[in-house]
Amino acid sequence: MPTTFHQLIAKTSQKKPANIALQRKNQPLRYKELNLKVINAARGLLLQGLQSTERVAIYLPKQFEAVIGLFATTLAGGVFVPVNPLLKAAQVQYILADCQVSVLITSYSRYKQLHKPLNTINCLHTVILTDCKIENCPPNCLRWEDCMSQQETDKKQSKQAYPKTNPQDMAAILYTSGSTGQPKGVVLSHTNLVEGAKSVANYLNNTADDRLLAVLPFSFDYGLSQLTTAFLSGACVVLLEYLMPRDVINAIARYQITGLAAVPPLWIQLAELDWPKEASNSLRYFTNSGGAMPSTSLSQLMSVLPKTSPFLMYGLTEAFRSTYLDPKEIANRPGSMGKAIPNAEILVINSQGQVCKSHEEGELVHKGVHVAMGYWQAKEKTAEKFRPLPTHLHHQHGGEIVVWSGDQVKTDDDGFLYFVGRKDDMIKSSGYRISPAELEETLHGHDLINEVAAIGISHPRLGQAILLVIKPSNKKEFNHQQLLTYCQKNLPNFMQPHSIQLVDSLPRNPNGKINRKLLSTQYQNRFI
Repeated sequence: MPTTFHQLIAKTSQKKPANIALQRKNQPLRYKELNLKVINAARGLLLQGLQSTERVAIYLPKQFEAVIGLFATTLAGGVFVPVNPLLKAAQVQYILADCQVSVLITSYSRYKQLHKPLNTINCLHTVILTDCKIENCPPNCLRWEDCMSQQETDKKQSKQAYPKTNPQDMAAILYTSGSTGQPKGVVLSHTNLVEGAKSVANYLNNTADDRLLAVLPFSFDYGLSQLTTAFLSGACVVLLEYLMPRDVINAIARYQITGLAAVPPLWIQLAELDWPKEASNSLRYFTNSGGAMPSTSLSQLMSVLPKTSPFLMYGLTEAFRSTYLDPKEIANRPGSMGKAIPNAEILVINSQGQVCKSHEEGELVHKGVHVAMGYWQAKEKTAEKFRPLPTHLHHQHGGEIVVWSGDQVKTDDDGFLYFVGRKDDMIKSSGYRISPAELEETLHGHDLINEVAAIGISHPRLGQAILLVIKPSNKKEFNHQQLLTYCQKNLPNFMQPHSIQLVDSLPRNPNGKINRKLLSTQYQNRFI
C-alpha cells in the first residue's frame, strides 16, 4: 500500500498500467502514461532548482497539467499548494506570498493577470506556463513542454533517485475559504492524505471499475479527495469544468459516472432537474459534504436515483473527513452526520472538558491519523485549534494532539452524531442559543424557498435578531405572510424570524459554501 502522496499513482501504475486514470473531454490518460508524466515533471522541477519542502503553487482549472503538477511536486520533495481557479489576482497574491511559493504553474492568460502582483513575491524563482506559444513566452517564464522535455536520456541518469520522502513530511498546504479574515493555510502530511484516501475508499467501496466525476476544485480537500480515493483504487477521474448543473448530469450520462461528490448548493439544483436513465442507472453512489443537505433535496434525489446510495458526510480541512452516515441508516436517522470514518475517533466535549452524554451539546473533536499538522506559520491559531484533550481524559483517550472543530454537535442514544451549529454561527437571541442549521432545515421544506441563510444580527434588546436571507423560488409570487405563518406553525416562539430579506442569489466562498460572514457584514445595521 502507498505511504506517500505520489505513490498513489506509482503503485497503481504498476498494478493496472492500462487503466484510464484521468479523462478530460475525449482525451483519456492511462496510469502508465500519467506516472511517466509525473516523473518527467518532477525531474523538470528539480532541474529548475526546487529544494526540499519548497512550495509549488498550481493555479489552473481541472486539466491534466494540474493533476500532474500536484503529484510531481511531492515526488520532487516539494509541497503543493492548489489555488482555487476562481480566485482573483489579489487573493492569489496573498496565498503565494503567505506560503512563500518558489514555483508557480499556471496558464498564460492567468499569468498576464498576475504579472504585476508576482513581482512582490520575492521567493518565486520559476513560473511554468501550460499553454504558451514560444513567441509569446515571457523571458522570465518556462513553457510546460520545455520543462517536461528537460530530461536526461542516459539510462543511469534516468534512474537517479528523487529526494527521500517520509510519510510524516509536509505534502500540501490547502487554504481555507477565508470567510473570517484572511484565509489560513492548513498543512497536510503525506500520511494525512494517504490515510484519508484509504478511509474514504473503504466505506465508499471504491474499486478499479469506478468512474468519479470531479466537479469540485482541487484546492478544496473534498475535491482533492476525488483524486486520492480514485488513484488508490485504480479508478478513473473525469475532469469537468461545468457552467450549469445540467452539464453535470449530461457528463454523468456521457461518461457513465459511478460516483459524484458535491456540496449542498449544487445538490439543491441537481435535485430539481430531470435525470435521464443513462445517468441514473450508472450512478452507484453520491456524497455530500461542506454543509447539511436539506431533507427535501435529499428526498428528491433518492426518488429520482432509487438505485444510488447516498453518503452524507461531515469533514473539515483540518482533519480531512470525520464522519459519514451509512446509507442504510438514512431513513432511521434523519439529519444525522453518522459516526466516525474508519481509523478516526470522534469525541463530543462540553464546556467543562468532559465527554458529553447522549443528547448533550458539545464541541466535535477529531482524533487520529487524519489530524493535520497545523496552520502554516500561524503558531497562535494552531495552538487554538490543535491541542491535546484535557489531562483527565489522557488515560482513556491518549494525549496526542487532536483538532477542535468549533462545531457544536450531539449524539443520540446509539452514538449517531447530529450537527447543531458553528460556535461562531450560533444565534443568541433573548437568551436562547439557536442553530441556524436547524432553522434552515425547517424552512427548506417550504415551496416559496429555493435557498435560505439564517443569521444573527445585533439587536438593542434581543442581543441578536434572526434575519432570513432568502433566494425565493419565484420572487414575484413570494408571500411574506404565508412564510411567517409557516414559521409560526413549525418553529417555537424564540426561533421566529424578525426580518426577511429577498435576494437574487446568496454569496458564496470559493468552495461553494454560503458566505455567512459577508451576509452578517452586509446587514449588520438592519436593526439599528
